[in-house]
Amino acid sequence: MVDAAASFDGNRVAANEVSARPIGAYPSRWAATASDGAGLAGYVQFCASALFAPAQSASWVSNWATATGADMVVATLACDGRPALSLALEVVRRGPFKVARFAGGRHANGNFAAADPRFLPAIDALAIRAMLKAIARARPDIDLISLERLLPDLDGVANPLAMLPGFPSPNLALAVDLDGGFDALLSRASGKRKRKKHRSQTRKFEAVGTFRRIEARTRKEVDRLLDAFFEMKEVRFAKMGIANVFGDSHVRDFFRALFTDALSEEKPPFLLHGLEVAGKLRAVTGSSRSGKRLICEFGAIADDDLAFTSPGDFLFFDNIQQACELGFDVYDFSVGDEPYKRLWCDIEVRHFEVLAPLTLKGRVLATALRQGARAKAFIKNNPTVWKLTKMLRRKAAGQAAPATAEDDN
Repeated sequence: MVDAAASFDGNRVAANEVSARPIGAYPSRWAATASDGAGLAGYVQFCASALFAPAQSASWVSNWATATGADMVVATLACDGRPALSLALEVVRRGPFKVARFAGGRHANGNFAAADPRFLPAIDALAIRAMLKAIARARPDIDLISLERLLPDLDGVANPLAMLPGFPSPNLALAVDLDGGFDALLSRASGKRKRKKHRSQTRKFEAVGTFRRIEARTRKEVDRLLDAFFEMKEVRFAKMGIANVFGDSHVRDFFRALFTDALSEEKPPFLLHGLEVAGKLRAVTGSSRSGKRLICEFGAIADDDLAFTSPGDFLFFDNIQQACELGFDVYDFSVGDEPYKRLWCDIEVRHFEVLAPLTLKGRVLATALRQGARAKAFIKNNPTVWKLTKMLRRKAAGQAAPATAEDDN
């Protein structure tokens, strides 16, 4: 297993290549500002030539703000009026506290704030703290800035937020190195067994009816695949005794807008795939592009008569094969250490988290969140304890039967 803070070959800077000059010689020209949601227009403009992770893209942030009515705050660090680093955060209430976090909350994984890489070598912790202070001035009601599941680096560029005090995320992320293509990958990952299983699954599908892999290319197809996915997740989470993070209608509206808007781009940054057997969708995945990396943001399978055939595994096989054919370097299963991912993965990515309290109340919450993260890490990194935890969770939901993990994203 490769312990990789594996770099995302992310969005390349193009427009900012002109008139580049050394930045570090002018520290007095740095300025940090923060504004409410009105600052999103500037953020969208900056993202046109910035480096960022999918959940910090202009499309993600704008669609989240529109669909959910999120209370947004945008902080920007600039030099000579040219933005170098920008944080677009939503403000949410957590009990008696107000917390600023990446737009999307738990749906935002592998985070990397929008940045101009040319400026990053000159940015230090003091400059980043100035951004946080700007947020505190603009929004004195915010108690804590909570930046979760941060990438260690993106496209080979170190995450500037790593200069702030942080700690490892409790959840590991897993990915697959696609070097050499699909045949080479299978030679490293029990390929004979995988091919045999894929052929067996094909025969089982053919015995039921025709089957096909679908990529959503129209609004109607986006709606169909997402409708099926939301239904699958609702059933799945209920069985597992987990709150349905896709249940809120505003969250569903966000994903519909996100994947529909992506269709207008030559290379859609967000993609939906489905496995249809006998006219019914049996598995669905939602993915994002980040340069040479294809990221599985979520997935689900139908709880029906074909669940025993592992349609999710079948769809992953085809998704990974196509990722190789399209020239991606990495297939990323995102956050979560599950057996079905381990069948493929040879890269581990350890995200990190930053908690920046802005008030005394925020310090109290930050302490509690750090303790909670340590507890989660202990549970999830201990196979026996984690297995027991999931079993108790299912029993509490009234499900005694063990659940497979292939659609737990």
